[in-house]
Amino acid sequence: MFYLTYVPGPPLSEFVDYFWLFNGGQAPRKERIVPSGTSELVINLRADEIRIHHPAHSKHRRLSGAVLSGPYSSILVVNAMQHESMMGVHFKPGGAFPFLGAPASELTDAHADLAELWGRSANKLRERLCEAVGPRDRFQIMEQVLLDRLRRSPKGRRAIATALDAFGLYGTGASVRDVAREVGICQRRFTKVFAAQVGLTPKVFCRILRFQRARTLADQIEKPNWAQLASTCGYFDQSHLINDFQEFSGFSPTEYLRRLRKHQHDGRLKSNHVPLHG
Repeated sequence: MFYLTYVPGPPLSEFVDYFWLFNGGQAPRKERIVPSGTSELVINLRADEIRIHHPAHSKHRRLSGAVLSGPYSSILVVNAMQHESMMGVHFKPGGAFPFLGAPASELTDAHADLAELWGRSANKLRERLCEAVGPRDRFQIMEQVLLDRLRRSPKGRRAIATALDAFGLYGTGASVRDVAREVGICQRRFTKVFAAQVGLTPKVFCRILRFQRARTLADQIEKPNWAQLASTCGYFDQSHLINDFQEFSGFSPTEYLRRLRKHQHDGRLKSNHVPLHG
């Protein structure tokens, strides 16, 4: 089993956090994915399908082997048996927008076959990646395809880039009102533009960033003081932190941490995956 990552250089580095490649990670279990505020391009290099289960629905959704996942504001579940060989692109917040050909808000809490967005070129990309020999070739193919699409994409991310900087890495920077004033548009218009490019409203996006920081810090502390952690991460009080854990992970903070540590040596596909039994 191996998990490799590759960070592209400019200009893709403005939009892409990293590429990843996973091989031999299948496990007889389900994994719960918690929201990260970002979009993900995922390609199954073994089977031409990806199955996603949203807890709000009773059935799994079966998609093609090349899928674009929009930013989620709630949990979703995947079967880890399909992780035999997969590749993906982890975009930065708002980074997927130039490659979509549609508003990011149309993919909020949703997955789409890449062919619905890219047409036949999506199938050609998957075929090339499946036929490629070795991680380096696959990363190079993906990098070139994204560069070609970026050259043809519309410009105009300055306002959103300014907003993301103002909100900060943990969503505890400037208020939505102040950011709207800084970019020079009314708050209502700003919220609409932000959702169109990032896929989430500014308020939900900042809440997810705070939650992500809280869960990451909690995992680094043997016995977290949840009240102190809530204060460190910008929560009004401990109850607000607990509410966000329940909403974004489906677990209380204590139960989330217990499950994470119980399976810490099992091998997770990514850091925002929580292994489940059955």
